[in-house]
Amino acid sequence: MNSVLDAGVTPSATETTRRDFLKVMGVGAGLAGLGGLTMTPKDAKAFAYEPYYTDDQLTTVVTSCAHNCGSRHMLVAHKKGDVIVRLSSDDGRYQKGGFFGKDTVDEPQLRACLRGRSYRSRLYSPERLLYPMMRVGKRGEGKFKRVSWDEALDFVARKMVELKKTYGPTALLDQSYAGASYGVLHKSDQIEGLLGRFLGMFGCRTNSWSVPSYQGTTFSSRITFGTIEDGNEDDAYAHSKLIIMWGWNPAYTFHGGNTFYYMRMAKQRGCKFVLVDPQYTDSASAYDAWWIPIRPNTDAAMLAGMAHVIFTENLHDQAFIDKFVLGMDAGTMPKDYADAESFKDYILGTRDGTPKSPEWAEAICGVSADDIRKLARLYATTKPAALKASWAPGRAAYGEQYNRMAAAVQAMTGNIGKLGGCAEGVGKAWHSESVAYPYDEYANVWYASIKSDRWAHCVINYPKLKREDVGLWPREDELDGQIPNIRGIFWQGSDWFNQLTNINKEIQAIEKLDLVVCLDSTITPSGIWADVLFPVATHFERHDVALPWYKGHYYIHRPKVIQPLGESKSDFQIFTELAYRIEALDPTVKNFGKRYNPRATRDYFRNPDAVDEAYLVAWWKGKVQAHQGVTMSWDEFKKRGVYKFTFKEPLVAFRAQVEQGEPFPTGSGKIEIFSPYLAGITDWTLTQYGAPIPPIPRWIEPFESLNSPKTKDFPFHLISPHPRWRTHSIFHNIPWLRETYDQEVTVNASDARRLGIQTGDTVEVWNERGTCVVPVYVTERCLPGVAVLFEGAWMDLDRDGVDRAGNPDFLTLDEPSPAGAFAYNTVLVNIRKTELAHRPGWDQLGAARSTVFRRDY
Repeated sequence: MNSVLDAGVTPSATETTRRDFLKVMGVGAGLAGLGGLTMTPKDAKAFAYEPYYTDDQLTTVVTSCAHNCGSRHMLVAHKKGDVIVRLSSDDGRYQKGGFFGKDTVDEPQLRACLRGRSYRSRLYSPERLLYPMMRVGKRGEGKFKRVSWDEALDFVARKMVELKKTYGPTALLDQSYAGASYGVLHKSDQIEGLLGRFLGMFGCRTNSWSVPSYQGTTFSSRITFGTIEDGNEDDAYAHSKLIIMWGWNPAYTFHGGNTFYYMRMAKQRGCKFVLVDPQYTDSASAYDAWWIPIRPNTDAAMLAGMAHVIFTENLHDQAFIDKFVLGMDAGTMPKDYADAESFKDYILGTRDGTPKSPEWAEAICGVSADDIRKLARLYATTKPAALKASWAPGRAAYGEQYNRMAAAVQAMTGNIGKLGGCAEGVGKAWHSESVAYPYDEYANVWYASIKSDRWAHCVINYPKLKREDVGLWPREDELDGQIPNIRGIFWQGSDWFNQLTNINKEIQAIEKLDLVVCLDSTITPSGIWADVLFPVATHFERHDVALPWYKGHYYIHRPKVIQPLGESKSDFQIFTELAYRIEALDPTVKNFGKRYNPRATRDYFRNPDAVDEAYLVAWWKGKVQAHQGVTMSWDEFKKRGVYKFTFKEPLVAFRAQVEQGEPFPTGSGKIEIFSPYLAGITDWTLTQYGAPIPPIPRWIEPFESLNSPKTKDFPFHLISPHPRWRTHSIFHNIPWLRETYDQEVTVNASDARRLGIQTGDTVEVWNERGTCVVPVYVTERCLPGVAVLFEGAWMDLDRDGVDRAGNPDFLTLDEPSPAGAFAYNTVLVNIRKTELAHRPGWDQLGAARSTVFRRDY
């Protein structure tokens, strides 16, 4: 009856009849032929909440996402005053010549995914860090007090100088990454970002050299092709007749954001799809792919079996091999190693007496020999075909051998440098101009460099270590071979304490440190273990330009959409001010502040706008316009918000080498399936690898697998793929996203029957390294003996050290393979039903973590 009351009629409920209702609404009169009831129009106000502003009442600003999720695409912020009230995405009208709805192959819309569209929930989260804070309880207890910027900065500056003076130039560990502060100006980067240059110029930096996402793949690409720019842009997939998604689930892990667009085009043109993966993914369903379930970590063996079929059935492209490949067979071996074993020798078993036949591979990988033959023939005879060897199988013990084996199979079939083919390892494609901040001789200064996930091992066991224990990078001075004495750690743009392997080992190590600093925009699991929390402005609150991540060819302007919340500052402001304070304490670091930020005065900490603009203008004019042929002015770029590069044809890695005869960027100028560099190493302990790596791709048994005796106690092989609803650990605390999923472990129905569990039961997933508690999800879309637990859940420990949130890195091993691959997916576990409590997210508990992470101690 509300509509009647709203119309100004006020009968009692008992007096209201159907006739009265029809009369008021004008229906009765209409039926009587007497015309409608005349009523004064009123503005409709029936919104779910107020105020709900329309676009003409709001200011619209183009910006972008900020994280390393596979895209970094456009966000359009709609704001009222200094508050963002709505986010939308690219609709085609913002680029030059654009219009509403424009979405073409050459200029596709850069549409944000559900994570980016949820960003207001992160921006205005109750867990935002709004002012500097310092620990007052035990490490990890989460008790902090609010302090002034002066107190926090002075404390960190004094501590840095003290640690450098006491323990030397390796005392501070740089663990920045591309998680939350990644643009051309405000960049957190593992190698050459703002923190690396800051600590290098200060003269105290231990660097972390191995990239968690794809270090084994990076090694493979550099050794094989001489570069990590070995990928085609995704529009090239539209020209493929066969796409093998090897460990790749593009429905979750897309590259450049328009992957689906081009994959759909390929499907419409008749492309066939194959998925090689332990689980049947959403991508397999979407593209009607032939699913080949494979035991985890056995991918190199299956690829070797395929190579055996291709060689023995004469399906290889010998002309391509002879012209472009080194070490594929006896005829392509380098002169200095003419008598060494070639790749073909290894595959056929010429020297070791073991042909890597499909039957040999079947015993290892669990894929039938017939299916291996079928796939090998399909790939070798379909032109062009894309073997997309994704990163996930390489995040394993000896993961580099999988990627090198895939590159060999790509090369022997002649699918490299061809439109619709694929050479992809790392897969970087278009080269962006990515640096607007000062870049000089201090860009990557370090005094020790170790494998990223060996930092805890280094701290716990110092000084009783060998250089190969931590992957110590060689130097050419007196510091060569000296194990770093790490006493402090900086996390910038990274939640690595939550994301690196073997978290329980990290917990042991962090107790030994004298300084732990975390720079972030919200509280994170890493931040809870810090001594000092610096509140970092989000990308909505500082001026920058977004780069595409991994693939895509565009730049997106990121203005300061709103003023920084609370007292938050950019990383560049924080490091600049720290530099000025340190130079007053340390006479060995002269003019630190001015050298670190040469365009700024010390007033930069209070007002960075003019300086940031100057850096970005210089970048646009001196790099983008000068090197990339862009004629659009900086002012027009800012006005439009996006610049999309267009090309006559899809970018294809190594097309110039194959079609025009340019040399590959390797020592030999060819694709090096046999590596003279690796073959020439005589003392592996003096390298960053620490242990031998064969000069040709080989199958090497991983530390743990379903083929090892350890399965007697731990019968499940655990893999931890990336979820769709967060970027590693970022967005884990967003209630909008958490409503769409649960952190749960997936097992096959046959395993569930054996264990007496069903969907929704709470289980422990455990091994000798740790335990986590999660609900279970039972399905047929997973290989028996395999368990799937998505990475990135925020750890939540009970009193006994059991993780109640379901973070798989309490179970992972921190022993990487020699080439630096992280063994995230080399994990054996057991599963049992439990009475222990799984602790869901705070959105379900009705209490934000900020109630635990107090701001007023």
